[in-house]
Amino acid sequence: LMRFFPPPGNGYIEGKELENFFQELESARKGAGVDSKKDNLGDKMKEFMHKYDKNADGKIEMAELAQILPTEENFLLCFRQHVGSSSEFMEAWRRYDTDRSGYIEANELKGFLSDLLKKANRPYDEPKLQEYTQTILRMFDMNGDGKLGLSEMSR
Repeated sequence: LMRFFPPPGNGYIEGKELENFFQELESARKGAGVDSKKDNLGDKMKEFMHKYDKNADGKIEMAELAQILPTEENFLLCFRQHVGSSSEFMEAWRRYDTDRSGYIEANELKGFLSDLLKKANRPYDEPKLQEYTQTILRMFDMNGDGKLGLSEMSR
């Protein structure tokens, strides 16, 4: 969601960004053959905000967004939230590249994801952690070598 409707550096989605999201959602639903209710866009937005805008400030903040997303996307959001600067990214890289190979191998990635999920207070079990690890590798391992290079991880 944040990738398609990025706020201008303010850490939340509001106004036109939220409206664009609902328009895109309705278009996708129609394209998939899902019969949309006759509710207007404004009513749907109000219902959504009532349900997810926990602090009632009229914005969907990163923490609120994290509660909406499935865990798979949630931990990517958590990563973005906790590793904001390039220096924080490099610190995380050095911490998880335990063998100093210059790559994050599957076992190192698994440790990273485990720590990230713990930090976000998201429950998981070993099979789910393995699934997340493989998902991240499929998403970002561009050359298919089973590990993430610095350029792949920075993506």
